[in-house]
Amino acid sequence: MSNQEAGSQLYVAILAGGVGTRLWPGSRSGRPKQFSDLTGSGSSLIQATVDRLDGVASPEQIVIVTGAQYGSLISQQLPFLAESQMILEPSGRNTAPAVGLAALYARRRNPNAILASLHSDHVIADTPAFQNALCCAAAVAKDGYIVTLGILPTSAHTGFGYIERGKALAMAPNDCTLPVYTVNRFLEKPSQEVAEEFFLGGAHYWNAGIFVARADRFLAEYKRQQPALYAALEAIDALEDRDLSGEVRRTSFVDAWHEVPSISIDHGIMERAADVAVIPLDAGWNDVGSWDALDEVLPATQRGNLVVRGKLIDLDSSNNIVSSDRALVALIGVHDMVVVDTGDAVLIGRKEEMQRVREIVDRLAEEGFSNLL
Repeated sequence: MSNQEAGSQLYVAILAGGVGTRLWPGSRSGRPKQFSDLTGSGSSLIQATVDRLDGVASPEQIVIVTGAQYGSLISQQLPFLAESQMILEPSGRNTAPAVGLAALYARRRNPNAILASLHSDHVIADTPAFQNALCCAAAVAKDGYIVTLGILPTSAHTGFGYIERGKALAMAPNDCTLPVYTVNRFLEKPSQEVAEEFFLGGAHYWNAGIFVARADRFLAEYKRQQPALYAALEAIDALEDRDLSGEVRRTSFVDAWHEVPSISIDHGIMERAADVAVIPLDAGWNDVGSWDALDEVLPATQRGNLVVRGKLIDLDSSNNIVSSDRALVALIGVHDMVVVDTGDAVLIGRKEEMQRVREIVDRLAEEGFSNLL
């Protein structure tokens, strides 16, 4: 399926409800990482995600699913989107309800819609490669498959779930230039030993949570596997058919939302879905889950120091990550460290300890520093 052909049917849901706890203090509950420029590109992560769709899906065929508290940030950063293109969840219910609402949105606008579900906080270096994979996925999805883009692993990473591929898909569309495989199974985050086997074996991909299918195909799986969730989402969708004022509609949405269970699309749908395919994606993908991940995204100086923002003077210091909104940072004899200064908070720690930032956030909550969360 060409970009032009994909664009006529392809709707894209961008999931933008996460908080990005491990990127504190750069990511806060009031302004999560997807609304911040963590790469120094001049665009926030969600703006870059939308820009990446240029030529594949029209702006009118994009829908953002996020928390109600982030509606104003969406309007500020993506002012061309209509209010109807924002699905504002009253509270977090994980990814299955978010994708389900987007599938209902797409089906209402085009009975033959193909829906791609993307995340708002991923970095992808090679946009043409990503667009090619997305169009291939749309072509395969047209034949009734649920397609996931599996990231070609670059290391034996234990922080991601994995996808195990099966046989090559015999009926892959002629205009899909990438290999397409059936999916044997989705796997949880592995031990280091198992991750090494996956990496060396060549039959496993990182699960980035990117899924593409006809909207009606998604919904059929919801109805089969999660009937309570499906019924609750249909009840919310039915509000569109009623002559309700904006305030009454919002109140009705909130009331109906209480019946929506919290479950991820991976556990709730994909692990037991029928006819699932995977297309390998090699496009410089990174989910920027923690500060140390920026090493794989941004260029460093000759000594390996990486400046996200601000200014750095270093003496005999190497392989550090620095982000400062306020002050110049000077380092002497410091190696493999992360220094983040946001004006009201400073984080300093070793790169290898950055997964523990979540513990700092928990401590802030326990000790009453809600203004810093």
